[in-house]
Amino acid sequence: MAESAAFAKGLEGVIAGETAICAVNQTQLIYRGYEIADLAEHATFEEVAFLLLVGHKPSAEELRFFKDELIANRALPGPVIDFLLTARPMLLDKSAVPMDVLRTAVSILGNLDKDSQDNSPEANLRKAKRILAKVPTIIGHMQNVIDGRDLVAHETGGDAKLSHAANLLYLMSGSRPSDQFARVVDVSLILYAEHDFNASTFTSRVIAGTLSDMHGAMTGAIAALKGPLHGGANEMAMEMLKDIMADVGEAGIGTPKVDAWMERAFAEKRKLMGFGHRVYKNGDHRAPILHALGRSLAAKDTTNPGGHAALKWFQLGEQVQKIMLDKKNIHPNVDFPCGLTYFTMGIPVPQYTPIFVASRVTGWAAHIAEQHANNRLIRPLTAYTGPALRTWKEA
Repeated sequence: MAESAAFAKGLEGVIAGETAICAVNQTQLIYRGYEIADLAEHATFEEVAFLLLVGHKPSAEELRFFKDELIANRALPGPVIDFLLTARPMLLDKSAVPMDVLRTAVSILGNLDKDSQDNSPEANLRKAKRILAKVPTIIGHMQNVIDGRDLVAHETGGDAKLSHAANLLYLMSGSRPSDQFARVVDVSLILYAEHDFNASTFTSRVIAGTLSDMHGAMTGAIAALKGPLHGGANEMAMEMLKDIMADVGEAGIGTPKVDAWMERAFAEKRKLMGFGHRVYKNGDHRAPILHALGRSLAAKDTTNPGGHAALKWFQLGEQVQKIMLDKKNIHPNVDFPCGLTYFTMGIPVPQYTPIFVASRVTGWAAHIAEQHANNRLIRPLTAYTGPALRTWKEA
């Protein structure tokens, strides 16, 4: 390692590049100049996607054209549908999970895209729109395959009258969602769309930095997002709450039984998912936004389409949050209320992280295009910890 180089495990605190896309700090999360709470309250996901991909807030005409492009590109090509139809055995025996299937489907899309080898800004934007349009269709069709049902609207990729968020729910279930459900998912997609040099985005930029293509960089990003220390945390947070509920029972919510479960987890040094953040030390700005929406949804209707009472899960989650804050001074990140909110809506847990992808492809695409436009190969140094120099013929 070079004498002057500093060592930071996990690159913590290291500024690894510049970006005009997103700023993350202790008090704000900003997409191209707009703060996340402002976007969550006043924008739609399609508007935010345009902002990230194109670089400015869309006019009414630009937004209308952008939506039309997405709708026109929702349907999947035959080879991708054929792959999804063959994926059921691997999904059912859990040799693959939905993130694996989604990763492969996006890779196949790259083999079929006429712009796949073109890294120009114009081609990258065209590819980004097509990927953004098709990922919800992949997720919806995959859920149909898991459930053993016919694919919903496979010829069109959904209902042209539905928004990106609403169409995603429709494709998964075959039922058009309520306006409230659609808005909650829409906001969740806004919150998940971008987060500067997180693990998956950095992965995409490392791949793009070799001048590899957008689909390849996206495939790598999906693989990175799958991990429970990154995007998979929303699934693991819900599984943790299921473990607590199975142990303490519904009657145990609000009682010392939950405290006891948490104390055991602390003693066993169990990783409690959905808490803490590498950057945010005083709380994730996105978490209270999604928590409020999800809890409101649960309070208005105590049973969700999945058939389980919803409000009790938020009550349990709030108790766990309080214990974590009181005992460890650790705040929840956005994955914790995301798990609760999606569970309230009856969305299958293994699809939580794929839905994350349906949003984050916008941020990834923006970063891949930015890397291609002002590229330098990303090649850090290492601190060698192996044996001292020796010879092969040593005794």
